Amino acid sequence: MKRINPAQLFRLEPDRVLLDVRTPAEHAQGHVPGSLNLPLFSDEERVEVGTLYKQVSPERAFLRGLDLAGAKMSWYVREAMRLAPKRKVAIHCWRGGQRSGSLATLLSFAGFDVEVLEGGYKAYRHHVLEQFSLRKSKFVVLGGKTGSGKTEILKQMATLGEQVIDLEKLANHKGSAFGALGEEPQPRVEQFENNLFAELEKMDHQHRIWVENESRTIGRVAVPAGFFEQFKSAPLIHLELPFEERIRHLVAGYANFPKEDILDALVKITKRMGGNNVKEAIEAFEAGRVEAATAIALNYYDKSYAHSTGQGNFSNRVELAVANLDVPAIAQQLLALANKEGF
Repeated sequence: MKRINPAQLFRLEPDRVLLDVRTPAEHAQGHVPGSLNLPLFSDEERVEVGTLYKQVSPERAFLRGLDLAGAKMSWYVREAMRLAPKRKVAIHCWRGGQRSGSLATLLSFAGFDVEVLEGGYKAYRHHVLEQFSLRKSKFVVLGGKTGSGKTEILKQMATLGEQVIDLEKLANHKGSAFGALGEEPQPRVEQFENNLFAELEKMDHQHRIWVENESRTIGRVAVPAGFFEQFKSAPLIHLELPFEERIRHLVAGYANFPKEDILDALVKITKRMGGNNVKEAIEAFEAGRVEAATAIALNYYDKSYAHSTGQGNFSNRVELAVANLDVPAIAQQLLALANKEGF
């Protein structure tokens, strides 16, 4: 049985399966991306053992844990065989203690090649949060007002071989009051951080990594402080599209969403956008003047974007003005500009 540290989790052999032996609730709260849940205890069993530990004695809790786990020993092995057909696993619990040790011993006896994460998920989380600040990356930030097509452009950049971190995709949110439309439920903040770190682990940090200019919060999740500070001090390329072109892009992108959802999103930003503006936007939208309603909302978001961008301490700011949203052409222009500027 071999012990590994959190950094080694990202260099596991392709056929070695990472097993999280915490409860289903713990796994759902936050887990290592790609890990599979093989719980030693159910959520209810963990509560029972924990209550005995606190209210009676550690000995009683230990014995009850043996009663519960002992009855499921054959299930653990069979389930591990199903999850890891090559019989190669890495195991972790919360702190690298009894839960991971117990199942690691059992699976070793059953013929598995077993590695155990030293310090457990707690050590992994410490490593993740620490690395957001310690690891230096060559970010290039793509900025632009709402409706500039930044997400589509970054996807195109990725097809050209550029390294891209898509924060909105990781957050399942487009960043505005309308950002949840058409998206899956957002991950918890802890899981968002884990997923972001896993994406960063795939990158070559000696070469540029593109990221969209975002606020610290994207819907209900927050970008980790260390990561946020780094990209907010990186070079920024600001994409400038005509107002009418951005309206056209937004109307096309949101045309298929239910009318009620769009109106609900407008109502949610009444305080920030102003009651009269929201009233005019809703009236225009209900009258079928979608472009006019979009223009009212866009004026608000342009002011918000200018304020947010002004909070950054970007090392360099470069402008790229284009007449229309030709995504492939803009991607090529951005690459040429980044190369010219030495980003």
